[in-house]
Amino acid sequence: MKGMTIIVKKVSEILCGVIFLYGIYIVLHGHLTPGGGFAGGVIIAGAFILLIIANGSEKVSLKRKETGTSFTESGAILAFLAVAASGMVVGTVGLFFKNYLPKGHIGRLLSAGFIPVYNIVVGIEVSAALITVFLAFVIFREEVLK
Repeated sequence: MKGMTIIVKKVSEILCGVIFLYGIYIVLHGHLTPGGGFAGGVIIAGAFILLIIANGSEKVSLKRKETGTSFTESGAILAFLAVAASGMVVGTVGLFFKNYLPKGHIGRLLSAGFIPVYNIVVGIEVSAALITVFLAFVIFREEVLK
């Protein structure tokens, strides 16, 4: 897959940073506003996909098997299960997804206990999964066109 024109490449480099920061904002403020881990993860993945489409797959140097994103996806799923199971270990009742962190004050960023932690892990997992699927499509297309 060849890249696009120099104008598209430069504009996508500028916009990618803004889109990425907006995705992080959505993930971190998901318990206060509409959004959260899934929506923010999709936005973050969209920023990386924009860069790949604008610059082409040759610049990314894709191989037949892309393992970095699938490793990140698996690690995020494991972290999600570890955070969820920590409620069983630390909590007094021993419930899965037990919130044992202090809840804080309503309307502040650190006011929801474990929900921001879940949003961060879900955002990483969703963005890694979408990027993995996109890279699989790109690799498959390049293999078919050879």
